[in-house]
Amino acid sequence: MVVSVSEKVAPGLRIAGPVGTGDPLTVHSPWDGSDVATVNTTRLDELDPVLDRAVAAFAEWRWTPAWKRARILEVTSHLLDDHAEEMARLIALEGGKPLKDARVEARRGASTFRWASEEAKRTAGEIIEMDADAGGENRFGWTIREPRGVIAAISPFNFPLNLVAHKVAPALAAANAVVLKPASSTPLTALRLAEFLTEAGLPENVLQVVVGPGSTLGTKLVKDERVNMVTFTGSPPVGRQIASDAGMKMVTLELGNNSATIIDDDADLDLALQRVVAGGFSNSGQVCISVQRVVVHENVYDEFLAALVASVEALKVGDPLDETTDVAALIDDKETARVKAWVAEALEQGATLAAGGLDDNGDLRPTVLTDVARDMKVCAKEVFGPVLAVIKARDICDAIAISNDSDFGLQAGVFTRDLNKALYAARHLEVGGVMINEVPTFRVDHMPYGGIKSSGMGREGVKFAIAEMTELKMVMIREMDWGSPGSPLGACRREGM
Repeated sequence: MVVSVSEKVAPGLRIAGPVGTGDPLTVHSPWDGSDVATVNTTRLDELDPVLDRAVAAFAEWRWTPAWKRARILEVTSHLLDDHAEEMARLIALEGGKPLKDARVEARRGASTFRWASEEAKRTAGEIIEMDADAGGENRFGWTIREPRGVIAAISPFNFPLNLVAHKVAPALAAANAVVLKPASSTPLTALRLAEFLTEAGLPENVLQVVVGPGSTLGTKLVKDERVNMVTFTGSPPVGRQIASDAGMKMVTLELGNNSATIIDDDADLDLALQRVVAGGFSNSGQVCISVQRVVVHENVYDEFLAALVASVEALKVGDPLDETTDVAALIDDKETARVKAWVAEALEQGATLAAGGLDDNGDLRPTVLTDVARDMKVCAKEVFGPVLAVIKARDICDAIAISNDSDFGLQAGVFTRDLNKALYAARHLEVGGVMINEVPTFRVDHMPYGGIKSSGMGREGVKFAIAEMTELKMVMIREMDWGSPGSPLGACRREGM
């Protein structure tokens, strides 16, 4: 099946559809509900041949030299660069992401494949000093990293290119085969990426894209014995179910956060303000490391809050394809209704609306809440929408305690000029990543990325994902016994060589 995409992306653009002949799925624009494209879904009974083909493709692909894998990934990176505007418009149209944010994602997607092309040449193991132990004399050891096999990659809607790239690129760099199930609301970007990989020379069936419900396709992928690893980004309840269903498979889970940003009284408030607004409202807050809780020292609380309210009220809400739009629509009406309900509930429970809320049409504007409590959903859970909760702290220790009072632990930000406070926060914040003088939303694509607590397990970032996507094999050689009768090396030893 060939899919015709809306002329708003690229006139005449047609892309290959997913594997499958199931019921048609219409992709809608979250902004105005217009039809973007229609694709066939993958029937459950079509998944068995998909997996059989993946197993067969892996048997060949795993022996592909590193330089060839690197070349394919490098060419894919160049193709993404060459088609960056097309990809950005496709992301904006099917996902509702403002074009300025979609362009950043398009560039990052190319960067992720570029890093993967480099790391494909660095998957070797390490030398083990066997004689460091008394039992290891006359032995030489080293490790080998080998691909796991078939990897099921289940990706979310909010980064339909780069979060796909963070699963597919390292998997291919490590010589695995991949069955990719993108979010049903945003499959087109993943399908276009698959075309670029084919154009770059990826052998047939090494990557296959299937489209359909996670409750059926996703569950079968997770449970099927032909799948050797599952990598998933999504909600904690689904992540826990995947971990339960996967059995002995390797699983990596990235499950979100309610990210805290600490602003101490010695912070650069202008920098903090700029970064908090960007980190809280890019992609309409639909980022798993979006700023959600802003913990501000009481000495600068009023000053920072006033500046924050003014900046948030100046954000432009509009069509994601408008160059000047800052915040667009959430992915669907269900999510919009949920975020509205959480804000309304917080206000009923005593929170104060400092900015935003519902406009005259009942639409949710970028919102700032104060006087919030730990057990309010806007603090305790992941909002995944354009909402900030601002909390007053007595000092840096109180701010860290507030930040740690969470079921999540992905990333946190700290703004301070005091190195000792920064180092203290880095050691005591219970998260997978601490960003100093930056918001938790910061990420570059070669750094390790992942969380603790309910934020998941395992790490992304190409080099670190490759470690998860490979098996470590130990190899040891025992040298011949120098003193054995008739040893051809005996003469060398007698001569002191």
